Amino acid sequence: MESTVTKKSAEGRPGYGQLLRTRGAWTFLLPGFAARQPFAMLTISIVLLVQHTTGSYGAAGATAAVTGVSLALFSPFSGRLADRYGQRAVLLPGIVVHTLSGLTLTALALAGAPLWALFAAAVPTGASVPQVGPMVRARWGVTLKDSPLLPTAAAFESVTDELTFVVGPLLATALCTTVHPAAGLVTEASLTLIGGLLFAAQKSTQPPVAADDHARVEHASALRVPGVRVLIVAFLGIGSVFGGMQVSLAAFSESIGEPGLNGVLYGTFAAGNMLSGVVCGAIAWKVAPRRRLLVAYGALALVASGLWAAHSVPVLAGLGLLVGVCIAPALITGYTLVEELVPAGARTEAFTWMTGAVALGQAAAVTVAGQLEDRFWGGSGFLVPLGGTLLALATVLALRSRLAAPARGRTVARGVGHRVPVAVD
Repeated sequence: MESTVTKKSAEGRPGYGQLLRTRGAWTFLLPGFAARQPFAMLTISIVLLVQHTTGSYGAAGATAAVTGVSLALFSPFSGRLADRYGQRAVLLPGIVVHTLSGLTLTALALAGAPLWALFAAAVPTGASVPQVGPMVRARWGVTLKDSPLLPTAAAFESVTDELTFVVGPLLATALCTTVHPAAGLVTEASLTLIGGLLFAAQKSTQPPVAADDHARVEHASALRVPGVRVLIVAFLGIGSVFGGMQVSLAAFSESIGEPGLNGVLYGTFAAGNMLSGVVCGAIAWKVAPRRRLLVAYGALALVASGLWAAHSVPVLAGLGLLVGVCIAPALITGYTLVEELVPAGARTEAFTWMTGAVALGQAAAVTVAGQLEDRFWGGSGFLVPLGGTLLALATVLALRSRLAAPARGRTVARGVGHRVPVAVD
């Protein structure tokens, strides 16, 4: 049942400053930030490199899509293994595989290898992307336990994700357009190796691995929580915005003879995302998360519907900024709902399902948008965010009852475990 936050709890909600003074937080925040940059750089780096070597946005989008699908399929298993065996045990082999496969993909693209070879290298590249964001969120849960700072930490992590999507694509685009088309992927692999190893070295803050019978119950799949399945659809729609924007903005910038403008336009979109996330995370909300998600997603679908009609840089930048502003509240609220719906023993897996859903939506979007840009008019790729958000919104509206948090002490989703009460955002 939906409820509002009481006035007392809303007024007493701790802020970002207090959160960042938490003992031990910076030991995983700084390496975690470096290690999650590759996630935001990967798709756009592949698109720019493969488009340069093949001359086709369709081929570039398809290669990026294979990476994204592979990421989406394997990341939840990575999260589940991390819940069961510990983050370090999953991170170390994943870092090595991702670095080597990413460099292999780069070499094949530069050598003019056939598309099937690029696909073959893209599979392990996507499958081995380190799930650092979900792991950082899980570390906050251990560090803070039942502290009222937990909702603030959830908001802070969403803001960090938004900052990542500002810095990552801008860095990748700048490297690919001013240094070398392969510089984005090479940097992505290097950051994965260095940042990932530094993050994995922080043993003291990683969630403990429980070995008793109760823990085995807690390790049941997060997919058994009905609300998680609904949120996956919502995050697929958000991924369609990221993917559609990346391909379509690159195609638009090239069509007007200003390829370097792609980074500026995408940065404007991502900046709106980040700034909105900062504001959204700082507000002590009195409206229940489920209702906030519906409102935020409705606004996102409405604004995304106008992208395809924008034919000038100022209009496209303005609409991109608004789309970014609408994404952050939907993402933050989605992660808040995960905290409410999923027991601690399955939370890393649940977060990786959300990350994987964004990646899968992004993969589908870059494929479809690339084909549209190759076959139809310039800007037709912007139809992808329109369709993706509208379909997701319709699904979330139809299944919104599944997003209601269970009552305290109730068994969650057929044996997944018991929800530990936390402060409501």
